[in-house]
Amino acid sequence: MKITVIGGGSTYTPELVDGFARLGFPVEEIALVDPDPDRLAVIAPLARRILARQGHPALVTAGADPDAGIDGAAAVLFQLRIGGQDARHVDETLPHACGCIGQETTGAGGLAKALRTVPVVLDLAERVAKRAPQAWIVDFANPVGIVTRALLDAGHRAVGLCNVAIGFQRTFADWLGVDHDRITLDHVGLNHLTWERAVLLDGVDVLPRLLDEHGPALAARLHMPLDVVRRLGVIPSYYLRYYYAHDEVLAEQLVTPSRAEEVAAMERDLLKLYADPALDEKPALLDQRGGAYYSEAAVQLVHALTADTGEVRVANVRNNGTLPFLSDDAVIEVPAKVGVHGAAALPVAPVEPLFAGLIAHVTAYEELALEAALHGGVERVSNALLAHPLIGQIDTAEQLARKLVAANRQHLRWA
Repeated sequence: MKITVIGGGSTYTPELVDGFARLGFPVEEIALVDPDPDRLAVIAPLARRILARQGHPALVTAGADPDAGIDGAAAVLFQLRIGGQDARHVDETLPHACGCIGQETTGAGGLAKALRTVPVVLDLAERVAKRAPQAWIVDFANPVGIVTRALLDAGHRAVGLCNVAIGFQRTFADWLGVDHDRITLDHVGLNHLTWERAVLLDGVDVLPRLLDEHGPALAARLHMPLDVVRRLGVIPSYYLRYYYAHDEVLAEQLVTPSRAEEVAAMERDLLKLYADPALDEKPALLDQRGGAYYSEAAVQLVHALTADTGEVRVANVRNNGTLPFLSDDAVIEVPAKVGVHGAAALPVAPVEPLFAGLIAHVTAYEELALEAALHGGVERVSNALLAHPLIGQIDTAEQLARKLVAANRQHLRWA
């Protein structure tokens, strides 16, 4: 089996390769595709050393040609970042001038990333359809919900992947001192807009126990007051803080370096470590990069898609009636049954109005964001921003639209 990684020069790649090796995934070739030859010259040899250390026989190939990398693949993973950390820095700082938070997947920054990413991903997906028509596309490129909907709307075999759910699962298992396979989550919402409504240990909800025994640690992880979490009665994703405490987050952002600056510095250090020919395992510093448990989530999803195990995995999939207040075409993030025919959302309990309203609001924004990414135009960008609950004012939306388009012009084919 061949697995292709688009964006193979990412500093995430050793985490992914380590997962394939450590979990014994039956891959014969891992093809790393990236336009940056310098990064591939460092990442590919490290990937080979990681596999060798763990006794995995997979071949690692590397190159800039997507067609060659995709040819014959069983699964293609998208983890690309158009514009790199420089574009991310703009996403995280430009909105500040209009009194809005800056974040790479949420709000105005997330829209800018969608504008840059969707057209490129769709071009790559067409190559997958021609070169490996039976391959599954697993999208980890943000904003995952919008990108996944773009892929599905275009008829591609695609599933979106995020590490938030598996991160919660592993953390809760560690806190409870149990094997992580015994923990399942009532996880519902959209990508980066989710709530854990129950934490099931062998089918019994232990969410109240987690709040009682690990409340302070949970609140610290979420950057939210514990009393707020208790009042909500659920465990919100930490991305909900951008909605629940917008002004507080903005005040913090105005006096601290952007995450892009931190990551750029970290990536420089990681690449230096990766270049050491004696290094044959992922370094501890990689844990600070983000994407915890990405490798496990990716390996599990690819295994379920290719081996037809019928496993249940949290994924980004079509709504198809699961949340009745959304259109069937919407992409939601919920537990899904996964097999060779794809991933299908499992039924969920009715969503409380406190959460359903925000889900519906952001879904409407995502639909408009996709229209802007596909067809361009400052007016479409402005409309998407106007529909976003973190923006929603005409003057702000129009100013941000002009600024976003100007700042990203080199990455927008229509600008």
